[in-house]
Amino acid sequence: MWAIIKKEVKSYFLSPIGYIFIGLFLAMCSIFFYIDIIGYGSTNFEYLFYSVSTILTFVVPILTMRMFAEERKSGTEQLLITSPRSITSIVLGKFISAVIIVLITELFTFLYFGILLYFGQPQLVTALVTMFGFLLLAMAYISFGMFASSLTENQIIAGVITIGFFILTWFIPSLSQTLAPFSLINMFDKFPSGVIALDELVTYISFTVLFIVLTIIVLQRRKTVK
Repeated sequence: MWAIIKKEVKSYFLSPIGYIFIGLFLAMCSIFFYIDIIGYGSTNFEYLFYSVSTILTFVVPILTMRMFAEERKSGTEQLLITSPRSITSIVLGKFISAVIIVLITELFTFLYFGILLYFGQPQLVTALVTMFGFLLLAMAYISFGMFASSLTENQIIAGVITIGFFILTWFIPSLSQTLAPFSLINMFDKFPSGVIALDELVTYISFTVLFIVLTIIVLQRRKTVK
């Protein structure tokens, strides 16, 4: 699995994908940093993530839409799923590599924390809890995006499915109060207050594991058919 992770992380930076993801994300961070924090004379670093959490909806597909769709379209999927490595290790390797890119991007956001240290005393613990919640949200999004990529050989279709699903989750609370607790973006709101809520933690992890397992099942069935 580690060989897959190394290969996938390397591929993100040997192609424009990794740079586009990090560049777009940090560009939006800079805009929201100025509007939501500097504009209000605040030193609350966590306010930044209230806004950029919505950006994940549109940038995560950059990382995930090619994961399996490109393999299928180029014809290398057959080599992938018939290789000595297990389907589980392949899926986990691709998933972890995308999470690593998000982690690298999160580390870059500490630049904004450093700027705030010059002007005041931002709360480090609250900032770390917020970033942890943001990582959980990103992992949930990556798992679904990876699943969508396993369903089609068209990267664009995979991206559209992923974005469409994420946007749909925004409106879950207005569609049904029963399903409101499962709105991924709304669950993140507690983390910037410095609180790690067990319900949100379990839901994020369960969602992530569910779609990783579904991706494995899809690929396993395709391997069996072939």
